[in-house]
Amino acid sequence: MLDRIKASLPSLAPAEQRVGKLVLADPRAFANLPVTELADRAHVSKPTVVRFCRSMGYDGLSDFKLKLAGSVSEGVPFIHRSVDVDDKTSDIAVKVIDNTVAAFLKYRNDASSFALEHAAQALADTQKTGRRIEFYGVGNSGIVAQDAQHKFFRLGVHAIAYSDGHMQVMSASMLQPGDCVVIISNSGRTRDLMDACDIAKKRGATTIVITASGSPLASAGNIHLTADHPEGYDKYSPMVSRLLHLLIIDILATTVALRLGETLQPLLRDMKNNLRNKRYT
Repeated sequence: MLDRIKASLPSLAPAEQRVGKLVLADPRAFANLPVTELADRAHVSKPTVVRFCRSMGYDGLSDFKLKLAGSVSEGVPFIHRSVDVDDKTSDIAVKVIDNTVAAFLKYRNDASSFALEHAAQALADTQKTGRRIEFYGVGNSGIVAQDAQHKFFRLGVHAIAYSDGHMQVMSASMLQPGDCVVIISNSGRTRDLMDACDIAKKRGATTIVITASGSPLASAGNIHLTADHPEGYDKYSPMVSRLLHLLIIDILATTVALRLGETLQPLLRDMKNNLRNKRYT
């Protein structure tokens, strides 16, 4: 991305060239600063900053900054490397945060909007018809499943989460057409989850799997939401895959809430009022 900007400088207007040189001088700062400060540093107007981003082929400043942040983070040499024994706390913080940001931005650029739309619509339809919504996960994915249940419950969507393999298989055996189950696994190779997915699918339930591409679970469900971030078990590795799964759940929960629309508003209002009334003063 930076090479493309450098090559494009001669064809730009002088004011836009100053913006381009500012990007090249400190891309990380450019990705994080507000437009007012960027314009001041480049000695141009705010519309000029936006015009530069569009001349580079992006929708605007926000889109440009997101892609720039992704390029910078993915290019940081210490990402995905083990922490050195001499690292300071500040060094560790930068490594963990940059690793997480890079994974999120990679997902933003690679995610299938069609698959997300399909999954959100399936969950919304299940809620509207009063059928069952369940979340399955094991280990760290079990924590994500419980968080998903909590998030959907707070939106007025009744859901159940299971992190025990036996409970997952038993519950899957009671699912019916119109029900929906979301199965979460980083590796996509957990036997209990594979069995539960197979049973739920045979029972006619819609199965949504959040897992890595190419894993056995990826091809086992009706809808696959790709979440690619392998953890390195032979070295230090932050639990980015769990954060990525939580991000996907958040996208689904927000989209489902919007799908439910006006019918959800009175319930959320009552919920907030009741919680407010219970607080101690």
